[in-house]
Amino acid sequence: MGLADDVAKVRGILTKGVRAVRARRHVLAELGRRPRVPDGTVEVAVYFTDGPENLYQLDQWYEPLRRLHERHHVTVLSRNWEATRALLADCPVPVHHAPDIDGVEAFLGRQPVRAILYVNQNQANFSAMRFADPAHVFICHGESDKDYMSSNQLKAYDHVFVAGDAAKERIARKLVGFDDFRLVEVGRPQVDVTYPGPTLPDDGRTVVLFAPTWEGDRASMRYSSVASHGPALVRSLVATGRHRVVFRPHPRTGIVLRESRAALDEVIGLLREANRRDPAAQHVIDVEGGFGWQLAAADVAVMDVSAVAYDWLATAKPLLLTRPAEPSALLPDVGLTTESDLFDAADAVRAAEVVDAAVAHPSDAHAALVQHYFGDTTPGASMARFLDACDTVVTDRAAALEVRNAPRTSPAG
Repeated sequence: MGLADDVAKVRGILTKGVRAVRARRHVLAELGRRPRVPDGTVEVAVYFTDGPENLYQLDQWYEPLRRLHERHHVTVLSRNWEATRALLADCPVPVHHAPDIDGVEAFLGRQPVRAILYVNQNQANFSAMRFADPAHVFICHGESDKDYMSSNQLKAYDHVFVAGDAAKERIARKLVGFDDFRLVEVGRPQVDVTYPGPTLPDDGRTVVLFAPTWEGDRASMRYSSVASHGPALVRSLVATGRHRVVFRPHPRTGIVLRESRAALDEVIGLLREANRRDPAAQHVIDVEGGFGWQLAAADVAVMDVSAVAYDWLATAKPLLLTRPAEPSALLPDVGLTTESDLFDAADAVRAAEVVDAAVAHPSDAHAALVQHYFGDTTPGASMARFLDACDTVVTDRAAALEVRNAPRTSPAG
């Protein structure tokens, strides 16, 4: 078993190396065909060090970044060849590849960057934080009550953009010695974006979005329902002929636990078989592309303790929040998990019944939860707050640098 694992690891390293070499060739060729980002123009950089598997953290920001680019020149600063290749194909704002920290330093030396935005807390972000001129801003990739959202790492940033009052309260409860003036409420600008997606039949079926998170890299973060709820839930829903399932698993599902990968494959197999038996069902297996269109397309959602549950919350439509089957999973003692009736794995076999009841009897407390987590969610409000907050960061930083760099006069003597 040990030798087999070692061989698999070596094979994985070689495969990853081959992919990186191919991506490097493609990126260099593509950048060679494009005009270079002009020197002296970039005011906002988005720092992304991860590989393509984590681009879901960035692609949800594409439209807000495109809008911001209309006010302040934005460029994504990517460090991974494969991620850069994908960004060059899909990202609506300019992309610059910096394979090492020397490349980052050279880029920042040519550009008047006033703000660097971060969508995650990868330890590699720290290499960019040594640059003192730009303001460093954590915008994250979602809102949730996970411990990640109140990490002590937040102290590293000049500003932390948060969704609303719930986030501010969460951070105040958890962190000691944190300066809350760093927090800026911006809502969730992604709710103000119209996302392209498939057109589902208007045939009266209840559309159920099943969007489980991944299994996490430790037991305490194991919130995924893909194995505990998934197969039984899907069997219940496809059997009725009255429901349409949109299955949107987390992109990292199955990378840590084999049973999660097996459950993912089983759910996909069940939906393919259901579509074969009943082509009119048109269940959707959504394992590629961006997240967003599903929010408008679905009538009800089954989700785990994860950021997508909070995006769904702003739609004001019914939400079934799953209870983690992992005993060691740490559930927040306040917030959404305490204000919702959690959906247990034992009830997944009667998912159709549970879903129907949720649709027929929506919670009166939902609007209050939306307000608490996101503030004003009227159309356009969150996007405006995000853009205005970025305006303020850029202009304030520029003014502060002028003061810092002004010639100092000696006192009269």
